Amino acid sequence: MDYGRRGHLALTAGLFSGGTLGAGLAPRPARAQGTGTLRVEGPKPLPALALTDPEGARREIPFFAGKGIVLNLWATWCPPCVEEMPALDRLAGLVAGDGILVVPASSDRGGRAMVEPFYARTGVRNLGVWLDPNSAATRALGARGLPTTVLIDRQGRERARLEGGAAWDGDALLAEVRRLCGDGTAA
Repeated sequence: MDYGRRGHLALTAGLFSGGTLGAGLAPRPARAQGTGTLRVEGPKPLPALALTDPEGARREIPFFAGKGIVLNLWATWCPPCVEEMPALDRLAGLVAGDGILVVPASSDRGGRAMVEPFYARTGVRNLGVWLDPNSAATRALGARGLPTTVLIDRQGRERARLEGGAAWDGDALLAEVRRLCGDGTAA
């Protein structure tokens, strides 16, 4: 996390004066609308990549043929990932009838044993368990950090990407997901 020069100076001053870690930092505002911006840059071919299903089977993107995909790269230890997960869960429910899948690919080292308890604890009901062992898909997609979400059309092409958290169930992003991952009428 980059606090900038002032943040580091405040942190250092706070620690040297007997303060606690973070005492000198300004509070962070709530991110109700998320921090990322959707970049539409497509369509472009996807690199070869695979995810692992809950049973341990390797699934390449053609496994999802004919479906639009909202591929979210995340981890349970990532605060912005955790923050956006309820919105992704709601998005999955909203677009299921449109033939669009929300596929959250966890890079947690503990795999399924980390994700399932997280889903139960946080009330996630509409998302499946998908794993990105060793962050191979994350690297193949050139993601610079977590969360990163890639919108994939029904032809298996990347249409857009968003780095950072987002309110995926908001009207504007919901419309973009339907337009870019939907029935293929978007050019």
